[in-house]
Formats: sequence, C-alpha cells, structure tokens
Amino acid sequence: MVVATLFMLVGACGVPAEDRPRTVTPPPGPFPYTATAAPSAAETGAVTEMLYFSRDDRLVPVIRRIDRVPALDEQLRDLLAGPTPAERDDGLTSALPGAFNSAVVELVDGVARVTVALAAVDTGRSDGLLAYGQIVCTLSARTDVTAVLFLEGGGAPLSVPRADGSLSSEPLTAADYAVLINPR
Repeated sequence: MVVATLFMLVGACGVPAEDRPRTVTPPPGPFPYTATAAPSAAETGAVTEMLYFSRDDRLVPVIRRIDRVPALDEQLRDLLAGPTPAERDDGLTSALPGAFNSAVVELVDGVARVTVALAAVDTGRSDGLLAYGQIVCTLSARTDVTAVLFLEGGGAPLSVPRADGSLSSEPLTAADYAVLINPR
C-alpha cells in the first residue's frame, strides 16, 4: 500500500500533460540573422574571427576561420547571428536574442561605439550581463578596438552591467568581464 501511494504521489508531480502540442512564441528576436551552417571556410580560412558566446552563465571564446578580416559591423552581425549548429551542439548559446531591438557599431578613435535600441518588452531573461559581455569581449578582441562604449538610440551613453555587478557608462574592455570568461 505504501509503495502504491508513493507511485501515485510521484506520478502526480510535475506539469500536466496536454492533449495536443501547442505553439510556443519565442521572445522577440531583434535580429533577423540566423546561423544556418558552419562558415564555408571554417577549417581553411586564412584569418581567425573571435566571437564570444555563452555556456552555463559563462562567456566562451569561439574561433572561426574565415577568408578575410571582417569589417567591424560584419563581426557584430556574425555575433548577433548566434552559434552555428555545430557550436550549439557543443552547448553554446547566445544571450543576445531579446536583449536589443537593434545594434549598430562604428569605430571612433579606437572605441567601438555600439548604439542599441533596448527591447521594450520584458522577455523574462536575466542574462543581460552576458549579452553586454558577449559584445564587449568580441569587439575588444580585435586589434583595431581598444574599448567598447554603449549608446542609447539618441546617442547618450548607456549604463551597462559589468561582471562585478556595477553599472558603467564608460568605455569597457574584456577585462571588465574577465571573471566570466571560460577558456574553451
């Protein structure tokens, strides 16, 4: 009797089953880019492109082999596209979807100025720190970028979270997120 009662209690726990599948609406994805396959020159490209994705609340550097050094906006676009299927199979994700409606970058005196339009809808995500860290670490890995500054759509500096929990409206570097970086 005790065993039967135990099985009934365990069976009653959890989410109830539904009669048929239902459509789940993903959080608003601000970027129309999607990673469809590994880059064609992934193993033979002459140049490396460093991107930072996330795994287990940590930033993970990913090196892709490409044919030429990407322009700053191309590298940001590659980051926003997210991990390739092979990278996702390795457990990598991105904190960027749903964090911004748009992001544009320009280089001014070595500082990558990233103008973002924040998502108006609360997506329920709590990984904004990783989203900013992904952008900062990816862009500051370039030799032509000394720091990354975030701006609001109107051009005013945006206060963003650093790894230590503080907010900064100053230019940031990978050192601001170093404690979150996992070696591959």
